Amino acid sequence: MLGIKRLGLLAALVLVGIAPAAAAQAAVQPSQQDTQYLQAVHQVNLFEITAGDLAQQKGQSQGVKDLGARFKTDHTQLDQTVQQTASQLGVELPNEPTADQQSVIDQLNNASGEEFDRLWVTSELAGHVQAIQATQTEISQGSEQSVVQLAQTALPTLQAHYDALVQLAEQLGIPVPQATASGTPSPGGTTPAPGGTTETPAPGGTTESPAPGGTFETPAPTQS
Repeated sequence: MLGIKRLGLLAALVLVGIAPAAAAQAAVQPSQQDTQYLQAVHQVNLFEITAGDLAQQKGQSQGVKDLGARFKTDHTQLDQTVQQTASQLGVELPNEPTADQQSVIDQLNNASGEEFDRLWVTSELAGHVQAIQATQTEISQGSEQSVVQLAQTALPTLQAHYDALVQLAEQLGIPVPQATASGTPSPGGTTPAPGGTTETPAPGGTTESPAPGGTFETPAPTQS
């Protein structure tokens, strides 16, 4: 009987130890904001890796080829962190770009020469505007520290990409969005998208403009 009582006490102690651990694990679940950002930035990375390859293969301008190689390298490295963070948080990531992103990839595959360069730079400008906005939103509204830190690390890279794209666009005579003093596209500016224009909303709206060829699901910051 004494042995049975000791076993019962041991089982109770084990359960007491498990309960807080289970509760702590449940509390780690990321918010919808964090989850959507991880999924969206992963799809951006998938697009950028493919678009970077195409730029190196089909770009007419050496500047397009060089930026394509740079973007592929940077987004491959970024995606390693995204996948690691998502795995730790139990977030399932898409295994392919969005339908809109794939549509742009198809357009790039069908373009050549100067047309390819213009389409590539234009779609990259539009995408990086939205990637920057979505990343800023995660930094200000994210609740999971590991995802916020990822966004803080990604932001300077995305901004550097945008700045390089602006310089290249000016060299190639491609329109660029209005920018603030910090270099980030102004909320009220417009960024040309392939085949038309893509408006970037003022704060308080939603980011309906495409990320590189697609759409960021992450909401824009709301005003109080």
